[in-house]
Amino acid sequence: VLSLCCDACKKVIFHVPSELEADTLVGRVDLKECLQSAEFISSSDGNFKVLDDGSVYTTSALSLSSEKKTFTILLKDIQEQVQKKIHVSLVEEAKKTLKTRHARDTVLKRTKRRWGPIPSVMIENSLGPFPLQIQQVQSDTAQNYTIYYSASGPGIDQDPKGLFYIERETGNIFATRAVDREQYPSFQIICFATTPDGYSPEVPLVHTIRIEDDNDNAPHFTQDLFEFCVPENSRPGVVVGKVIAEDRDEPYTLHTTLKYRIVSQTPPITPAFSLHGDTGVISVLLPQLDRELVPSYTLLVEVRDMAGQPFGLCTTGTVVIKIEDTNDNAPSFKQLQYETRVEENRVSVEILRVSVVDLDEPGSPGSGAVYEIIRGNDDQAFEITTDKNTNEGILCVVKGLDYETAKQRVLVIGVNNEAPYLLAPHSQQLSQSTCSVTVHVLDVDEGPVFKPCLLRLDVKECEDIGTAIGRYVAEDPETGNSEGIRYRIPPGQCNWINIDDKSGEVRTVRVLDRDIGEMRRGQCNVTVLAIDRNGKTGTGTIQVCIVPGNKNFPRIMQTDYIMCRDRKPICLTAQDEDEAPYSAPFVYRITDQRLASMWKLTPHDDNSWYLSPKSDTPYGIYEIPVSVIDNGGKIGENTVRVNLCDCVTPTECDGRTRQLSGGNVTLGLWAILAMILGSLLLLLILITICGCCGAGVMHRQVTDDCANHNLIISNTEAPGEEVMDHNIIPLQNTCGQGGYGVKTGEQQTFEVVKGRGHTLESVKGGGHQTLGSVKEGGGQPMMDTCRYSYSEWHNFTHPRLGEKVHLCRQDEEQKHSEDYLLSYNYEGKGSLAGSVGCCSDQHEEEALDFLDQLEPKFRTLAETCIKR
Repeated sequence: VLSLCCDACKKVIFHVPSELEADTLVGRVDLKECLQSAEFISSSDGNFKVLDDGSVYTTSALSLSSEKKTFTILLKDIQEQVQKKIHVSLVEEAKKTLKTRHARDTVLKRTKRRWGPIPSVMIENSLGPFPLQIQQVQSDTAQNYTIYYSASGPGIDQDPKGLFYIERETGNIFATRAVDREQYPSFQIICFATTPDGYSPEVPLVHTIRIEDDNDNAPHFTQDLFEFCVPENSRPGVVVGKVIAEDRDEPYTLHTTLKYRIVSQTPPITPAFSLHGDTGVISVLLPQLDRELVPSYTLLVEVRDMAGQPFGLCTTGTVVIKIEDTNDNAPSFKQLQYETRVEENRVSVEILRVSVVDLDEPGSPGSGAVYEIIRGNDDQAFEITTDKNTNEGILCVVKGLDYETAKQRVLVIGVNNEAPYLLAPHSQQLSQSTCSVTVHVLDVDEGPVFKPCLLRLDVKECEDIGTAIGRYVAEDPETGNSEGIRYRIPPGQCNWINIDDKSGEVRTVRVLDRDIGEMRRGQCNVTVLAIDRNGKTGTGTIQVCIVPGNKNFPRIMQTDYIMCRDRKPICLTAQDEDEAPYSAPFVYRITDQRLASMWKLTPHDDNSWYLSPKSDTPYGIYEIPVSVIDNGGKIGENTVRVNLCDCVTPTECDGRTRQLSGGNVTLGLWAILAMILGSLLLLLILITICGCCGAGVMHRQVTDDCANHNLIISNTEAPGEEVMDHNIIPLQNTCGQGGYGVKTGEQQTFEVVKGRGHTLESVKGGGHQTLGSVKEGGGQPMMDTCRYSYSEWHNFTHPRLGEKVHLCRQDEEQKHSEDYLLSYNYEGKGSLAGSVGCCSDQHEEEALDFLDQLEPKFRTLAETCIKR
């Protein structure tokens, strides 16, 4: 909370007319007398405003309703926490006498005034005499009142203090000394007109005193030294740089209108540059600037004001222009011929240094030398590089020289610069400098040399031990022959070969097989030493490469096959572990002439052939000898076992043949289906006999007409009703004839009576006719205690089923087949239970294991039949 101490400082009374217009000066209060630093000045009455100098003005037209009006001026100093009040009273003024006010009229009238003079002008650096009158201010109210003039502001009571003053009675403004325009270009002072009692009939006047410029400042450059660079051989008109000067005098006058010019040039030769007089831009004037002749220029330039007139003030400056180097000079060798020596077979040795002269700037890309060998280095035995410190070319031998081949070598070396050439206009093309170097090769006693240094020997796979595969010899460079040189293979290498120490003949010491150990990679490098009489040695390398051979026989991958009645060809595929060209393509041959007349081979692709029987080949198991010949001529013998079986699918054969003898008749599909259905019926009867044992056998006559009713077509797959009486399993027929079995204890008896009077006994050949005593159509059953095995029933039913099947084949219209044969479509899948037709060899009595492999449709029937 800011607490201020508020005290009434003083009371001020102003005598004013009863009618006051807006913005009328009421009077001035000395605020500093009350509070030295007033940060906040306000009036309690909004009809009045107080300025910082204490002047009080009306904000609107005002009429004094009473003879006296009061308001308060509030002053605050927030930092010191001080608050002061000044009480102002306005009293309507009474009529004044001329003596007192020197007024001619008793009423104050507003007339045309001279209170606003034009701005005053004072010449800068005026010579006086001082005090120098520069202006006079007057108020027209002086005709009616005694007016005193005063002023405040910069130059009076503010810095620079004392420069101006105003006479109290006349209003004349005087300057006490000269003024610098660059320091004080103008002054704004406030003039006041007041009566002796403090009344201000005029609004304070803001008067401007302008200092007129005098050309008292010479222009000066912004830098003491200007430095520029320009490439040599630059074209005329290329801008080099710009010099800048300033002038402190008044802008946009002749005092600051500058002109530039070049006073002198060092060296004092043909002027190379020009200077624009108005902008100060320096440009190239000379068409050829050569750094090698003049590396830099120094210009003395002048800037002058007053648009360059002689009476203007001027200043000079210095400009240094450096000429930048360009690659306009080609390097040249100091010598045109050099000679040097080097021992033969020396490598990576420095043999010579060459140097060049370049007029371009040292260390720049324009003087950096790049050496090259132009001629004489076809075998790349030499190499030349540049020493960056000395710019010399270093010639080295990088490949051993042979004295016996060439006793000396002559090289031609050329030199260029790192940077491309930039030539002056209209100058000639530069030519490359060259020099010749003669290298003398010194003879040195050296060891034997193998030619070639790397010998490749190809060895066929699985060659015999000791097979000669080549010869590797070295020569003495001095004599050019191999006399007295011995050879050996250092230990620690692959022991595939050895070399004869005198002749250099190379032989194998192992059987080289690419399928064994370290030989799988098929290659080995062997280092060979050659030693002359003086003990000098030379080395060479033999590269032994194992070439794939024809060592493996082609072999048929699968040799056991089952071929069904469709006689679809078998695809035989062979494999050979050898690589090309000793593997595919293969050629297949049947070596047995008899079998070759029954079977044939046809090509499929490079590896596979088709084996198929000829049309008259009978069923059976054949072991066919097949020879496979690879591309290298090697023959592999194979035996192919083919089971030519009378089957639909290979799983039906189960390793056994399905052929018939030569005199048998091949059964068709309808006959096989009839036999399968008949066998199912017989199995049902057999199971019934085995499961049902009674006291006797009831005989019922069965006629031929009812035979087709013993097999009932049923399309339902749902299980039947449960048989409540487990002792009797009847066989139903629509004619009232047939047979049934009676189960008594553990014995089972069952008999089927044929309509013609034949019984099972008659089939067996016995003299007892059991069915003979049955009356014609009586249908009374007779009991018999005999039992019959499965083979007896088989012998009883087989001829009759065969007779029916035979009739089906004889009758073209298939009339009989309607009763015995039903048409079924082939579903493409064989039965897991095997065949149950009449052709099956069932020698074992009551062999019922096949019931475990019946199709799902027969499982319910089988479960019912074996149910105890």
